[in-house]
Amino acid sequence: MDGGKELRGTITVSGAFALYPLVVLWSEQFKEVHPNVRFNISAGGAGKGIADALSGMVDIGLVSRDIHQQEYARGAYVINVAKDAVVGTFSEHNPNRNAILERGLKQRELSEVFVKGNRLKWSQLDPTFSPDDLHVYVRSDAAGAAETWAAFLGSSQEELKGVGIFGDPGIAQAIQKNPLAVGFNNINYVYDLKTRQQTAGIRVIPIDLNGDGRISSEENFYDTIDSLTQAVALGRYPSPPSRNLSFLLKGKPDDAVVIEFIQFVLTKESQAILLENGYIPLHEELLKEELAKLN
Repeated sequence: MDGGKELRGTITVSGAFALYPLVVLWSEQFKEVHPNVRFNISAGGAGKGIADALSGMVDIGLVSRDIHQQEYARGAYVINVAKDAVVGTFSEHNPNRNAILERGLKQRELSEVFVKGNRLKWSQLDPTFSPDDLHVYVRSDAAGAAETWAAFLGSSQEELKGVGIFGDPGIAQAIQKNPLAVGFNNINYVYDLKTRQQTAGIRVIPIDLNGDGRISSEENFYDTIDSLTQAVALGRYPSPPSRNLSFLLKGKPDDAVVIEFIQFVLTKESQAILLENGYIPLHEELLKEELAKLN
């Protein structure tokens, strides 16, 4: 494989919106070294990626949630490649914007909104909030973000209540257009990677982790994508809704091109692009563990 000239083939990939932008970047870098390798990459949610990989439709499924036992039973073979997080989101133009940023929402309150569905007006969350209707958006597709957000709330995606919208971009756009709505997103759909600030029209719901009714300085790490990813890396932002991002294959890979690509993804050089793109790299010991799965 001198200079990458002899490595040739096609790698097919589908799955999680969370991992899609990163895999596109990795594929472009890989093709600079191995120009005879082609990629066919599509997003469609973690559920689609898992189904496609286990049915043999694609080489790699992109996964942003825990793998279920029945998926392991069907041959799921998982290699972790990065970390990121899901955040609650609301409109920048919400009439309660400043109060939400100051007090945050407790895990229990978020559960009442997304799982129990018994907070139909903003004032039912806090009597100082406006009496406007509270609109809830959830994912309509089988999504790692939804499964991870639900797990944080002690539930499952099927139990989330709200208007179903397809994909991360869909929920982000719906939130931007509706001042009274709440939802959840992967962090890369909430922050502008150029400015590192939250995208115009959408804001992260701060989580009141200690339940004292205010967002303290220790809980206030949402202003930039860099401060949030650092909080994830240090464990200050809880897991879930922080999570592993993974490649799922049907069985241990034996295709030389696929193996070479995964090894490339797990190099320090490939991991080095993660922080600037809103992801958290794996530390050295984890990289060794994941590489060992290819031996």
